[in-house]
Amino acid sequence: MSAEAADREAATSGRPCTPPQTSWFEFLLEESLLEKHLKKVSPDPSPVQLIVQFLEQASKPLVNEQNQVQPPPDNKRNRILKLLALKVAAHLKWDLDVLEKSLSVPVLNMLLNELLCISKVPPGTKHVDVDLASLPPTTAMAILLYNRWAIRTIVKSSFPVKQVKPGPPQLNVMNQIQQEKEVTENILKVLKEQAADSILVLEGALKLNKDLYIHTIRTLDLLAMEPGMVNGETESSTAGFNISAEEMQCQVCYDLGAIYFQQGSTNSALYGNAREKFFRTKELISKIGSSLHCIIDEKRLAGYCQACGVLAPSDNMSQPSTPYSQIHSCLRSGNYQELVKIFLEDNRTPSLPDQFRQSVLRELSQKAQQGDDALEEICFKVCACNSICDVMQGRPVGVQFNQLFLRPTKEKIDFLLEVCSKSILVESASESSKRKMAYFLKNLCLGLEDLQLVFMISSHELFIALLKDDERKLLIDQMRKRSPRVNLGTKPITSFYDIPASASVNIGQLEHQLILSVDPWRIRQILIELHGMTSERQFWTVSNKWEVPNVYGNVILGIKDNLTRDLVYILMAKGLHCSAVKDFVHAKQLFAACLELVTEFSPKLRQVMLNEMLLLDIYAHEAGAGLLGERPPSDLISRVRGYLEMRVPDIPLRQVVAEECVAFLLNWRENEYLTMQVPLPLVQTNPYVKLGQLLAATCKDLPGPKESRRAAKDLWEVVVQICSVSNQHKRGNDGRVSLIKQRESTIGIMYRSELLSFIKKLREPLVLTTILSLFVKLHNVREDIVNDITAEHISIWPSTIPNLQSVDFEAVAVTIKELVSYALTINSNNYFWLIIQADIYFATNQYSAALHYYLQAGAVCSDFFTKMVPPDVYTDQVIKRMIKCCSLLNCHTQVAILCQFLREVDYKTAFKALQEQNSHDAMDSYYDYIWDITILEYLTYLHHKRGETDKRQIAIKAIGQTELNSSNPEEVLQLAAQRRKKKFLQAMAKLYF
Repeated sequence: MSAEAADREAATSGRPCTPPQTSWFEFLLEESLLEKHLKKVSPDPSPVQLIVQFLEQASKPLVNEQNQVQPPPDNKRNRILKLLALKVAAHLKWDLDVLEKSLSVPVLNMLLNELLCISKVPPGTKHVDVDLASLPPTTAMAILLYNRWAIRTIVKSSFPVKQVKPGPPQLNVMNQIQQEKEVTENILKVLKEQAADSILVLEGALKLNKDLYIHTIRTLDLLAMEPGMVNGETESSTAGFNISAEEMQCQVCYDLGAIYFQQGSTNSALYGNAREKFFRTKELISKIGSSLHCIIDEKRLAGYCQACGVLAPSDNMSQPSTPYSQIHSCLRSGNYQELVKIFLEDNRTPSLPDQFRQSVLRELSQKAQQGDDALEEICFKVCACNSICDVMQGRPVGVQFNQLFLRPTKEKIDFLLEVCSKSILVESASESSKRKMAYFLKNLCLGLEDLQLVFMISSHELFIALLKDDERKLLIDQMRKRSPRVNLGTKPITSFYDIPASASVNIGQLEHQLILSVDPWRIRQILIELHGMTSERQFWTVSNKWEVPNVYGNVILGIKDNLTRDLVYILMAKGLHCSAVKDFVHAKQLFAACLELVTEFSPKLRQVMLNEMLLLDIYAHEAGAGLLGERPPSDLISRVRGYLEMRVPDIPLRQVVAEECVAFLLNWRENEYLTMQVPLPLVQTNPYVKLGQLLAATCKDLPGPKESRRAAKDLWEVVVQICSVSNQHKRGNDGRVSLIKQRESTIGIMYRSELLSFIKKLREPLVLTTILSLFVKLHNVREDIVNDITAEHISIWPSTIPNLQSVDFEAVAVTIKELVSYALTINSNNYFWLIIQADIYFATNQYSAALHYYLQAGAVCSDFFTKMVPPDVYTDQVIKRMIKCCSLLNCHTQVAILCQFLREVDYKTAFKALQEQNSHDAMDSYYDYIWDITILEYLTYLHHKRGETDKRQIAIKAIGQTELNSSNPEEVLQLAAQRRKKKFLQAMAKLYF
């Protein structure tokens, strides 16, 4: 056995062999193979793949000896291939849903034309002139199938289609896609021209009252026999699949309804025709029941019926109106009270989708904003119905409800309670539904300041049924603490809460207050009371939201006194939470109280609190005065330096404090300290300090000569190590060695995710530009010129990497994307960052987005193109990429205009672009932006050659402008070019912004 064979056997011995895919030509060699193949559970290739393969082979053109392309010959091989494709379609029962889903328009067009041909329909025959009743059943059905497909394709083409994201550009693939697109458009054009005939054919089919038949594999075999061998079976009434008259009419009615509905946008009378066909389809479905040959998407049919009920309401009282048609009728007639009743009724048994409810509310709001004051009340009522529906579905209450409820009144509360009562049946509702409604009513009470309105809710029978006594008492206690103006001793309220409080209730109330309070002295008082009631509980566990870093938790939980331990833990947890939500005032109060407490007994915890207070002060400054560009006080900078230089042993330290300190010093340009004064042992032990020092030194050396770029080289090596993958070899069970790549480097000073997190704390533009420049250079090391990204200061970095294979370039690309997105949140007007973002989109084939950012970069440095864009922003490389973006977006006139922006006009690209007739831009409307006479003269010649007189006149008019006269001084010509550049770029910006 050879070594190669042994390797193959070893590689496949551990898994079952996959049978080889059957090739298309095997079906030519063995007549019975097709039916055997189609009877398999999961045939490979699938039936639709076989259709594509057969027709593709049958339609392949030939190239003769003179290298000329000839049409495919009509020989026996090609006829058999077409027959095989028809047999596969017959196996699929000629189901258009399946065929349309998997086959392109050109392939399905070819297939159905072959069906017409084999069904003895002469080529070129107008189907509208044929009497279907006089035709054999299979021939009539073939004509119906083709015309059904024709109008279905027209309808489908009117739907918006999400563009498939293109992969890496490959010329042959792009040409193939473009050719298929052109063929599809040509077929659609023909189908649309014949749409009226197809509709007449299908309307005529509805008058047929006889069963029809469609070809099976057997009837197709009989048709393919030599003349004289057919026994007449194919023409008889028993041949093929039987399609009853009702099944045929059902399918035809549905397809006619769809085309009438699509045409209704230009002729509203056709909505009535669509309604008639769709309701007839529903009647036929109920009459037919389940059918193998009549499959209708009943959900889509129901949607069509609802839409027709609104767009073309029927006067026929036998057809019940739907909630949709009732609502639209109310909106048209202005019967808003009836509209509210419909919404109230729907709240009891929800059937209207949330999007539809919101759209009705938006329409009412727009009318109210136009000055109809009477609609404000209706808007609130509809919004209340929607909000209660949201509550019962577990969705949050929308902002609009809170806006409309800013001024609560007795009438609004009354209606809201009515909606709540009608939306839930307490006797039969689930516990989940009850809790949702109870929670809403509690929050509603807490949001009210007027005691009388609170009493209206709390005395309502629904409120009493949903909330228990202790819940209602706790609610009133919360309101007492929240607002001293609420007098809870008044007769109406106290009558509900004259229940004696037990010890367990008091503990629960105190624990609730402990959770809510951020006053350190109140927290201390509550804990003293709780510890006086019971000594068994650990009150630092009351809330699972109280989180303290493990490095601190171990020290705090080692405190022996229970009260002190609970107090220190809770104060720190609450302080950290307030800091996280940027409530710096309360965080400082909590930390100060904790510092005062631990100073008495623990120097270790005292230093911990000083460190956390330093971190808090950094956060407070960066979120406040720092955002306005105000430098931090010298005291804060000294404390940051002191933390970095601290040498107290056994102090629990959080890495985030050192990280924030280094970022703080970089943001405030303390480069001298980081470069020269930071202690060397700290640089060697703390990765963030080392990274900060290298960044500071690199930024400091940026204006200097090449020999002073040692820091840049060191920073480069550190980042390359972080972005490298460590390779490990592992021997498998079969003895073979495989390579494992770890996504996060373990050989760098930190993980890539940690580096990214650190960079996102930086705000200083030069530091961000430097780190962006480094990653751009690292991305470009692969020397992929097409996808290279440009950046400032890119020349300071090394040009090569010793071990290129070790770098995880995929991670580098992801990091650049995240860094640019972050940098633009800091300064969205930095045009070099915008160019990087554009280059990234260009490299990933997102050409529209790339153009957006190229244009934005030019706009921010030229006051929206009122001045000239600096040449270091719109370099030749940037212009060439903009040209390629426009070309791939089929905006060929824009391509020609941009070719003028280059230092040397690219006439070859411009002329080639102008030759394209399928342009997706404004074409001749852009001629006013062309200043190059050669291009304008070529346009004049091109339009004359094509016989496009109007466009030729526009080009001649553009040439005739006096300021473009070649005899003018150079200054005049330059001003004319600059003015057109500015106007064109402004027009592009309006298009892509």
